[in-house]
Amino acid sequence: MSPAFHKLQRIFKAPSLWHRVVISINMVVDLPPVLKGGCLGCLSEPKDGLKSLLNKLFRVIANAGQLEMDCSFVIPAYNEESFLPHTIKDLKSAITRSGVFKDWEIIVVDNNSNDRTVEVGLELGAIVVQEPIRQIARARNTGAARARGEMIIFLDADTAVEPETLRQAREALFSGQAYGGGALIKFDHHQNRFFLGMVIPAFWNWISKTFRFAAGSFIFCTKKDFISTGGFPQTMYAGEELGFIRRLKKINRKSKGRFLILTNPPVVTSSRKLSWHSKWQMSFYLLLLIIFPFSVRFRKLCGFWYERPQS
Repeated sequence: MSPAFHKLQRIFKAPSLWHRVVISINMVVDLPPVLKGGCLGCLSEPKDGLKSLLNKLFRVIANAGQLEMDCSFVIPAYNEESFLPHTIKDLKSAITRSGVFKDWEIIVVDNNSNDRTVEVGLELGAIVVQEPIRQIARARNTGAARARGEMIIFLDADTAVEPETLRQAREALFSGQAYGGGALIKFDHHQNRFFLGMVIPAFWNWISKTFRFAAGSFIFCTKKDFISTGGFPQTMYAGEELGFIRRLKKINRKSKGRFLILTNPPVVTSSRKLSWHSKWQMSFYLLLLIIFPFSVRFRKLCGFWYERPQS
């Protein structure tokens, strides 16, 4: 069969009218690869309405050809006025001491906070963007849409990273050794809970090294690949980093690189959730996740990630 027939077949097999429109544009117009991937990535969430799809598409077009920086650091934040100053100051110090980034930016995504998160971010020189719908995946995607760096590093608002980790990540990505990656994690405190504070992190690090999956507290990739994946799946309220990494691995299945887990030094992340929830609550969430993995698709079943003690 002719190539033209295969193109038509691909268009008519598309799941929706909007997929057909964008695929047709990609085939007819000689768009840059980063924009081609981005257009299709805009349609990764089938529940989005026309206005949302167009907004996503316009953001992709606006960002195409504007990758002016080495790296963008994206930090989702909800009510982080107390942690954010330490995170941003430590990050700036690590960037400077790493000596590998010429131009960079820190993007704080305010995820509908009701404290001084926005003001603190601006005072510390970060770019602050808004994501009104409280969902970690959406916050990360909103920050990445604003990013101008060739490389994106996603960092949690309660996570500290060493200069050596940044050096290793950049070298691995731009040498072709890796198309993306993450790092092992370490809690800042064990909260006097041996199983949850020590055993669970150690078990996760084993999974991370064995199956090459990274915790959302530190993930890196290129902006181009991020756009091509369609970003973090917005059907998930927790564990969205695993969905994103699967997408990243899928589009790079023919790549000579790999998804790399940096082992030394680990990133240090806060164990504060261990003090926010009782051992019975955490046991419930853990058991629910094991028995019903699809619980991550329901906001009400993901309280471990979204519920905080009343201040």
